[in-house]
Amino acid sequence: MKKKLIALMTAAMLVMGMAGCAAPAAGGTAASGTPSAAAEQKEEAAAEEPAAEETAQQQETEGEKILRTAASFAYPSLDVHKEYYGWYTSIYGISEALFKLNENSAAEPCLAEDAVPDGTTWTVTLKDGVGFSNGTPLTAEMVVRNLERAAEVNERFAFLADFGYETPDEKTVVITTPEVYPTLKNDLASPELGMIDLDNTEDYDNDPICTGPFVLKSFIPEGDVEVSRNENYWGGSVKLDGAIFYYMQEDDPKLMAMQSGEIDCYNSVSSAALEIYQSDPDTYNVVQIPGARLQFYILNENTLDDAVREAINLTVDKDKIAEYLSGTVSPAVGPFSTEAAYGQVTVPAVDTKKAVELLEADGYVKGSDGIYEKDGEKLSISICYYAARSLDTLAVLIQEQLRDIGIDSTLRVEEDPDSTYIANADFDLALYCMIADKSGDPLYFIDSTLADGSYYNVAGFEDAHCQELIEQLRYEVDTDKRAQLANEIVQIAIDDNAFGYVGLFNNTTVLRPGVSGFAEYVPFDFYGVDAETDMPAK
Repeated sequence: MKKKLIALMTAAMLVMGMAGCAAPAAGGTAASGTPSAAAEQKEEAAAEEPAAEETAQQQETEGEKILRTAASFAYPSLDVHKEYYGWYTSIYGISEALFKLNENSAAEPCLAEDAVPDGTTWTVTLKDGVGFSNGTPLTAEMVVRNLERAAEVNERFAFLADFGYETPDEKTVVITTPEVYPTLKNDLASPELGMIDLDNTEDYDNDPICTGPFVLKSFIPEGDVEVSRNENYWGGSVKLDGAIFYYMQEDDPKLMAMQSGEIDCYNSVSSAALEIYQSDPDTYNVVQIPGARLQFYILNENTLDDAVREAINLTVDKDKIAEYLSGTVSPAVGPFSTEAAYGQVTVPAVDTKKAVELLEADGYVKGSDGIYEKDGEKLSISICYYAARSLDTLAVLIQEQLRDIGIDSTLRVEEDPDSTYIANADFDLALYCMIADKSGDPLYFIDSTLADGSYYNVAGFEDAHCQELIEQLRYEVDTDKRAQLANEIVQIAIDDNAFGYVGLFNNTTVLRPGVSGFAEYVPFDFYGVDAETDMPAK
């Protein structure tokens, strides 16, 4: 089976590559503007990349600790507050938020010492001596301005504009919420709420001044990033001299770079690479922990009727997919682990016979080629994906499973889903991968995917009762009641066949011997190098 699918994937990628040469992808990134501008930018980055790598290697001197790793995504901006760019400034060790999520998904102190709730009031206390890389102290007033800017430039944090802020002294921020807001401390650990020196930063996109253990050395928009030690780091000594993040979205280049010694570690290891690494423990150190990142798909209710969506969900076999991606994912029931109190939902078992019955009851008739037709049109759906997090493999597996029951499909790969098929809803089935359990609480994923007008609710899902429950979840303080509400909300989406929850990633990191502290024991994707990251000197 694997040989057959590998051949199918290779053919699919060749077709997608040829299609990409024929015309530019629709959309383009929000920061880069037109598709042609984005294409020119990428060509320039590609032309400069060897030179940038050569320069970086020339600048490495004997005895230095320069960590080299692979990044699955590269963005046009380093503006911490915009889009999801803060995830990567956090990975690069440039920016820090008031709190940081630990191995147990709890918010622990980072720039702030504590956040204490009292009804609708939270009192946040900053740590002593916290400052930016230019030596400027971080004050309570600067924290408030950062939160207000994030609310202005990032729609996912617009709710921060509804809060009241007071600064009784330079180390204290008092936040008043319209109603009881139980998850504020977790929200303040979001990497998009990293602190920027707003008075001295001249270029938010290319050179933000932040508080992290590293500062920017070089940045190629949508390409490689290099950082060096922050000599003014408020948190003390930093073990690495610097780090280089090479943009490699697909799995094979990462494997080859690891084997050739060009990189020292990376995460999101594919199943094929994992087998190779595990067979050679003297050369590679593999760390696997249960993760919070979910593979899922969105079914477009504006283009697919109820019977087709239900038939798809009855056909996609997540157990077989997890078996194929052996060691990297576990089959998902809902978006959260079944170990969590808010992960107690049910989904129908795979039943291809019932799927076929639904299609035929809906008026579809199987043609001579084995594909269903209705009103003279073949039942063919568009499957959109991006080539990371094993979604390219997932796309081919789902395509084959649907083909077996008579649903045809076409595959379309995009480099940046957020500015293409997520932004314009141009899909029938959209594959995506994101952290679902961001902070030991279900609200983040539910609010991002199911709330009216939310970032990923782009395909026509609407349910008045579901929206009422989401509003209750926002302000419910009782943990058991929050779990009950979350389970009811997710079950509504499952029963509506609005989504398909496929697999929960195991967080898999490969490191060379002696490399440590690359967030390999943390179940979140928005951490990478920090002050404790270490490696042998070269």
